[in-house]
Amino acid sequence: MAKVVQFTQVGGPEVLEVVDAPAPAPGSGEVAIHVEAAGVNPIDRKLRSGIRPLPGDGPWRTGSDGAGTVTAVGEGVDGFRIGDPVAFFGAAGAYATDVVVPASQAFQRPAGVSAAQGAALGIPAGTAYQALRSLGIREDDTLLIHGGSGSVGQAAIQFAVLLGAHVIATTSDARADRVRDLGAEPIAYGDGLTGRVLEAAPDGVTAILDCAGADGVLEASIELLDDKSRIATIVIGAKADELGLRAFAGGSVQAITPQQAAWRAEAVPVSLALMAAGYFDVELGAQFPLDEAGAAQTANAEGAPGKLIVVP
Repeated sequence: MAKVVQFTQVGGPEVLEVVDAPAPAPGSGEVAIHVEAAGVNPIDRKLRSGIRPLPGDGPWRTGSDGAGTVTAVGEGVDGFRIGDPVAFFGAAGAYATDVVVPASQAFQRPAGVSAAQGAALGIPAGTAYQALRSLGIREDDTLLIHGGSGSVGQAAIQFAVLLGAHVIATTSDARADRVRDLGAEPIAYGDGLTGRVLEAAPDGVTAILDCAGADGVLEASIELLDDKSRIATIVIGAKADELGLRAFAGGSVQAITPQQAAWRAEAVPVSLALMAAGYFDVELGAQFPLDEAGAAQTANAEGAPGKLIVVP
């Protein structure tokens, strides 16, 4: 038997429950994985609370990113063996002891990359990588990131620095050192933001990525950059649609394109390889057992530092 976290109605964290379920067996093109760590993402609680629509009538499982070891390999799958350490994304319920995912959504986890680190990559690294690819970031860019200390913001800083861009990132004073250590110039958010950005980049910025969704950030972005095609948000897509800016999910009426989805998938093996080589890092936060999954989602909503992890 496996244990999974599920909910039968939308609501607060108390609707989550741990239940027994049959151990999943992989079908054709799939692998079964014993989960050692699952990443906590904002979308998990948004689906649970009804902010984002859910498919079908439930019960629904929660979590999509994780890492563990392969326990079975389905027909037609090459490149995996039982016992392989892997990271995966796009699972239908990663808060569990065991999952089945398409083999195309699982990747070998290199030596030196822990399960918690692997579980931290799917949505944050995928979103950041795709956003920078969509914005066409390169070495002659000055990129402003709203919300540089969050999981997506930290990944975006690292990818942009590797591309050679000059990166400025908004953050709190308490998180400024982390942003600086990743290679970005930290600046405070809040009133007077445009002035601080222009002080840090007298020639202006050439691209902006909003990972925060705070009030007024998109309006401030328009003041800083005329080219709306190079301003994007991953958080407040509906607002971006109103202003004629770009949005990559985050509530936008425009779904991500097949190319953008491919970039998000590509980010996981890219990040794993970079991490193994010492060129990419994730900041891990608190870890929670399965029966405290609701507390993990609450901590995420309250802005707890680092990538929160559920450990089965």
